Amino acid sequence: MEQVGIGILSHAHGHINTYCGVMQGFDDVSLISCWDDNQVRGKRAAKNFELQYCTNPDEVLDDARVHAVLIGSETNRHAEHVEMAAKAGKHILLQKPMATTLEDCDRIITSVAEHRIKFSMAFQMRHDPVNRKIKSLLEENAVGQMAVVRRRHAINVLLNPDFVNGPTNWHLDPVANVGMFFDDATHAADWFYWLLGDPISVIAEIDAIVTHDAPDDNGVATYRFQNGVIGILFNSSTTVAGVNTTEIYGDEGTIIQDFGDAPSTAAPRPANACALRLIRKRETSWTEFDIPIPASQGDRIAAVPRPFIDYIRGLCDETITPAEGRKSVEMVLGAYLSSAEGRRITFPL
Repeated sequence: MEQVGIGILSHAHGHINTYCGVMQGFDDVSLISCWDDNQVRGKRAAKNFELQYCTNPDEVLDDARVHAVLIGSETNRHAEHVEMAAKAGKHILLQKPMATTLEDCDRIITSVAEHRIKFSMAFQMRHDPVNRKIKSLLEENAVGQMAVVRRRHAINVLLNPDFVNGPTNWHLDPVANVGMFFDDATHAADWFYWLLGDPISVIAEIDAIVTHDAPDDNGVATYRFQNGVIGILFNSSTTVAGVNTTEIYGDEGTIIQDFGDAPSTAAPRPANACALRLIRKRETSWTEFDIPIPASQGDRIAAVPRPFIDYIRGLCDETITPAEGRKSVEMVLGAYLSSAEGRRITFPL
């Protein structure tokens, strides 16, 4: 396939607009049409990205020029829209989280398999060059036997009135999105699974501590993995700024990532700031890796479309499968269950 025709099923999730803006510059992509049940939002996007606005999703899916769709609807509607798109034979890039329930995740897995379409989750952290370097260092056993991995993945949206009162505030609805920890910690959960494999248990605290606009605004989940590693996931929707994003401690060395999430990327930093460092036992100085720090979190989000288009065109086999999407949902739902019941939860749920 030399030219990929793209349709959009809902611009409810703002990342879809970033993807469209990036793909406008791709020679091998044609942006065809979009549907959104919010006509104001849909027509605005159609104008901005030179799309045909459709009044129902079937108009997008029945168009032979559309080869693949980006699904950015409210999270609790993902299964419905994936089933429609897969049945129409369209390849799918699905915005995270995969769904709000494991039952809906299973519907998506079944539909993708039944209709044999290409599918990928939109997890930008897997495309971040620093995260990819971290993965390669761990595969090279750079720190020896890992003991503890801590990851902060934070945003400050609940401190932003434009988000709380704006067009994407459906994120605050527990039916549409469960909670803010669910919506955003899914990124870090996938990151942990990508690096460390299956977790065996979780114990967590999740609550609305600073604000009361959403079901929750801060949470910490501690996972144990099959390889014995302890993984500490901190997620906040009220973090003003930060620096240290990832810490990996092993018996042979330590890896530190700085400026790896939204608050730390946006915060002031020294001109000589380093994104990634490694020190090994008996070494007297850090090894610093020359990897640029993105100007904004939006730059990380903008990295999602290119691998997806290459996957659709058969130029690469890099994708994030429905089974992997389900895993991150299960990890975060397990954390909610632990917090609610005050006990350790084991996997599978």
